[in-house]
Amino acid sequence: MDIDVLGALAVRENGLSITPTAPKPRQVLALLALHADQVVPVSALIEELWAGEPPRSARTTLQTYVLQLRALIATALEHGPDAPARTAKDVLVTLPGGYLLSSGGGTLDVREFDRLAGTGYRAMDAGDFAGAARLLRDALALWSGPAFADVTGGVQLDMETRRLEETRLCALDQRIEADLRLGRHRELLAELTVLASRYRTHENLHGQFMLALHRSGRRGEALDVYQRLRGTLVRELGLEPSVALRRLQRSILMAGPESLAEAGSGPGSGSVADSGGERLVRV
Repeated sequence: MDIDVLGALAVRENGLSITPTAPKPRQVLALLALHADQVVPVSALIEELWAGEPPRSARTTLQTYVLQLRALIATALEHGPDAPARTAKDVLVTLPGGYLLSSGGGTLDVREFDRLAGTGYRAMDAGDFAGAARLLRDALALWSGPAFADVTGGVQLDMETRRLEETRLCALDQRIEADLRLGRHRELLAELTVLASRYRTHENLHGQFMLALHRSGRRGEALDVYQRLRGTLVRELGLEPSVALRRLQRSILMAGPESLAEAGSGPGSGSVADSGGERLVRV
């Protein structure tokens, strides 16, 4: 079974889609697919479907959705190259307290993302910035859009979608950091322009944008980015930028022509954040 959740939901058995079009069975499959090979409690599925106000028939209705999914799985199994070694009940398993979707050793994009990102983080810690950038870029390439982009989510899926988006942002932050360490500041400018506009209060992305601009000889624009971020933070959240970001702004403001030239000289010329997340201001 091949499972994609980092974008549109796609679940395939023997290359055939088993993703239903009806909204509620689709929700059930989405939650089971995200937690493939793990038991998803009935209570979690009911909360997902009815948000704390389940009808009296909730368990029976959930069983109906499971039967609909098993019918799709059975059809896909019948189209295998050989007689099916598994039945639909072997794929979508009923266990005490919940259900389990067995991937049968197939692919799961979120699992591969976690593997690649984790390896990328370890490469960063080891100072292998080229390897980290490559691994994190591969991890991020698995995303084709927001997680569960075509699923109308309930409480559980909305929570999982926010969690997955945070993991994506963490990987993106570290990939940009690795590229900055490699002296790719000019290559990053177009991407960071879009990201700063999309994530208007994300301080680290703005700090990376400031650093990339500064190293590219665009100190005035780097300072403009800080002022726009500060205005947004004060207006929308009632907050001032972090101490570390203010320190970065002062460092850019005070940099002379000679330090500016040195800043753009190549790899290893500075960093936005250290491994503990604290902003640095070497420019």
